[in-house]
Amino acid sequence: MYSGIGDRNGRNHEGGHRDGTADDRPRDATAAFVDARALIGCRHRLHLNAANPEMLTGVTEDPGVRQRREAASAHRTQVREALIAADPDSWLVIDPTLRAGERSEATLRACAAGTHHIWGGLLPQEPDTGRRGGSEILLRDLDRGGYIPVIVVNHKVTDPRQPEPADFHPTTSDLYHWDPQPDPHRKLRQQPRDQQRLAHLYRMLQRHGLASPALVGGVIGYHFDRILVHDLGLLLADYDRRYADRIAVVRGESPTVPSKVPECRQCPWWSRGVAGEGSAEGVSCEGWLTEHRDVSLVAPGSRAEVLRGHGVETIDDLAAWVGDDPEDWQHGPFDEAVVTARAWLAGAPLVRKVDKVWVRRADVEVDVDLESFQEYGAYLWGTLLDGQYRPFVTWDPLPTEDEGRSFGEFWTWLMTVRAEATAAGKTFAAYCYSRTAEDKWLYESARRFAGRPGVPTVDQVRSFVDGPQWVDMFQAVSDQFICPNGKGLKKIAPVAGFAWRDAEAGGEASMSWYRRAVGYDSEPDLGQRTRLLEYNEDDVRATMVLREWMDPREPGPHSADLEVPALADFGRRSIAT
Repeated sequence: MYSGIGDRNGRNHEGGHRDGTADDRPRDATAAFVDARALIGCRHRLHLNAANPEMLTGVTEDPGVRQRREAASAHRTQVREALIAADPDSWLVIDPTLRAGERSEATLRACAAGTHHIWGGLLPQEPDTGRRGGSEILLRDLDRGGYIPVIVVNHKVTDPRQPEPADFHPTTSDLYHWDPQPDPHRKLRQQPRDQQRLAHLYRMLQRHGLASPALVGGVIGYHFDRILVHDLGLLLADYDRRYADRIAVVRGESPTVPSKVPECRQCPWWSRGVAGEGSAEGVSCEGWLTEHRDVSLVAPGSRAEVLRGHGVETIDDLAAWVGDDPEDWQHGPFDEAVVTARAWLAGAPLVRKVDKVWVRRADVEVDVDLESFQEYGAYLWGTLLDGQYRPFVTWDPLPTEDEGRSFGEFWTWLMTVRAEATAAGKTFAAYCYSRTAEDKWLYESARRFAGRPGVPTVDQVRSFVDGPQWVDMFQAVSDQFICPNGKGLKKIAPVAGFAWRDAEAGGEASMSWYRRAVGYDSEPDLGQRTRLLEYNEDDVRATMVLREWMDPREPGPHSADLEVPALADFGRRSIAT
């Protein structure tokens, strides 16, 4: 069923162009449109994007964002080709080169014809409601009629687990045969953006009488192993409220102001001013928040929303808090939030929560830091022992079997150092900063490369990471310091006196360096390989410097105990630690 409407090409049909501008269908120039991407994230960014589209022209896309978008596109292509190859006669692909209006008309014709599977369907824009969007897959409900939206995403939507009794099992279906069943072999990963998009698509299908009465939608995630099935009946009321708010923002009917959220790290408006916005012409979000001493600077995200509900708008308000803690505060000891505000006002980057800062030390200490590329794998395990940096790396573009070789060599070396320390009667410890990534890739590498030379079993990995010899310096920092400016290594290590050689060093930047280093887009750039190795080396050295500063082996003037003010200097009452 390829003739007439489409070909085997496809792309993301979330709606509009990749840069988020409106589709090219003729419409009222004053109409405002919202696709499902706008339902999750910063309301103020949505307002600025809608009100000042010309200011985004020429803005360089964040390298990390671009790489994730490109990876998502490649993943969708892989999924499309596999699904269609399994049953080519049941699929129809909407031609992505058509204009938006033509694509939506082709989609409606395919639905009217009862096509079983439609790839790349785009639904008509709705000038009255403002909705626009499309679905990677529209699946015909053969039992009830109508269509079920199934989206394809490049993130994990479930995790494997051993079957066990539970109050809830996610519902999944076979990839090639729609048959939703409770799945005891998987646990759900909450992905609100996926659920909101499915609800959005359901409302658009419903408008044309094309929504399946089953009230469900599906998600094919990164692993491409099952279709996760969501009950949309549980989501629609929340979606309707959220959509009404977001379309009002886009239409200029609901005012917004800046508030610091994780999204700010990659938002062009964080440092880009808009004429007429805020308290001064051309002020950026960062400038506005600083000028207003907004409480979200020290209590970002949902913390700030809770505080505003109690009349706390500024850092000064929080610092001056008296009385009982807010009953709806669920973000750790409230006294720490108050101290964070006071420390920010005093310009203190850290506050000690303990009298004596402590880190588990050992006779033989190894620092570890890995570099990975999206979900493709971990290409570099960097180590530091006795001041000597040792990288275990593959420069074959990920995914590659050579990753198993470099991982096996890393693990063998690490376990050899540990065994030699034990044989010599010495203690051993390995250190990382925020173990989440290291633990993830230790486990995944053990599973993917099982049986290869030097590769441990999953049980061996578990025994190591659950034991006392694997030390997370991020946890040590979190337990013993209040950090008004954040807890990332690049925030904390400079307080201990460390500086990175590369001013652009960071996880997002390293993704771009890696693409050039392995030659994804052109010939490999050996200079970028050197840059990555130096960045990784600086990370392990920063971890070592931080440890030595927090818990020096010899007394000296340069230590956290002497340089960081104590809780008593800022607190309104003592905080149990």
